[in-house]
Amino acid sequence: MTSTCSNCGSTNVVEDDLYAQNQFVCADCGLVVSEGILTSNPAEGTDVSYAFTSAVTKKPCLNLKKGLLRVQAICRTLRLNQEIEEHSIKFFKQAYQHEKFINVLNTKKDILGGCCILLSCRLLNWPVSMGTIACMVDSDAMTVAGVYQDMVEVVNVTSPFVSITTLIEAHCVEYKLGSDCVGEEFAESTKSLTKRTEALLELAADTWIVTGRKPVFIMMAAVYLAWQSLKPTRNRLKLSLSKFCKLARVNKLSMALTRLAEIKEVLVKLGREIPWARQPVTPDNVVELVEDILKHRASLHFKALRSFTDSSDPEDRLEKPSELDHGKGSLCSVAESEEDVEKSEGTSSSTDPRCKWGKRLLFAPPCVAHPKKKRAEQQHPLVEVTGDEEISDSEIDSYIRTPQEIRDFARAQKVLNQQK
Repeated sequence: MTSTCSNCGSTNVVEDDLYAQNQFVCADCGLVVSEGILTSNPAEGTDVSYAFTSAVTKKPCLNLKKGLLRVQAICRTLRLNQEIEEHSIKFFKQAYQHEKFINVLNTKKDILGGCCILLSCRLLNWPVSMGTIACMVDSDAMTVAGVYQDMVEVVNVTSPFVSITTLIEAHCVEYKLGSDCVGEEFAESTKSLTKRTEALLELAADTWIVTGRKPVFIMMAAVYLAWQSLKPTRNRLKLSLSKFCKLARVNKLSMALTRLAEIKEVLVKLGREIPWARQPVTPDNVVELVEDILKHRASLHFKALRSFTDSSDPEDRLEKPSELDHGKGSLCSVAESEEDVEKSEGTSSSTDPRCKWGKRLLFAPPCVAHPKKKRAEQQHPLVEVTGDEEISDSEIDSYIRTPQEIRDFARAQKVLNQQK
């Protein structure tokens, strides 16, 4: 045992047995010359210094504890099972220590917890949307999406692709359409509503309506059409989307009306091919044929494409006012009214090749079938400035110098003359 202090060189080293482990301490300066040792096995164990024992294990910080409690609270609010909660906690602990999240605001750490829950739900095939997580962490979907991408990269896990049909059941539960909430005439079971909505969304996906769109607007339009088509009674058909949302106790989304018109337009094109249809199919009466259209969707789709290909003038077939423009909410009527406005303003949108490409196909993406027309830039004539123009009364004050400016100008002129 060393008998000399390495700090002061004193040899007055005494044994201090006050605590559980004996230590040799310098009596002059108080330096611990050597500390006692621990063994994992008293008989033949390895010597372990006291400084490296579990007594000084690093404890989790306060923000990490709060984040874990927040993750558990969100999981229990969403009524997720124990396995998803365990996966979420594991991902949060792993991502929290990374340099991308260790020194950020607590708001971003809360979003990180929600993103860990979203990843766990997707891995275990649990239907939770990003919009739901954004609402739980009090943030917008774009911010949550950015943090989610960073988190997936940090934990090095491949995030599975989520189809819109997997979210339908969870979305339909939000609509309070049970017999205890509404009357028997408007009541509908969640199971039948989910099944019909899935079929409508599959049709919308086949006809380019879902591609590149936010799913919540399309799901609301599909749920409304499914509810009407399951029992196409007079009272249901005359109920608008706004009144339906009030009846189901959900907030109406503005873009859902546009998606509803797009789905109806596709249904009209397929409904025209039904041989037993007694009257011309329009957006007003196509709801009554939804069940037949979905039942024979494949054959009607093939027949509509073949009929469209065999037609001599496809553009006229798409824009017949007696078939598509009759009824409220038709997108073609909106497109034609926009065309009239553009023609009156002297635009040259008719030469846009995208318009022709969209009209050569029966089912094309809406952004191609009905592209936004660009307004012609108004060219203002150049005014020649000579400097002899009259100064208006509102601008003349800016040209008159104040007394202080006059003194400063005189002083500057004097300095310049002295330098010369």
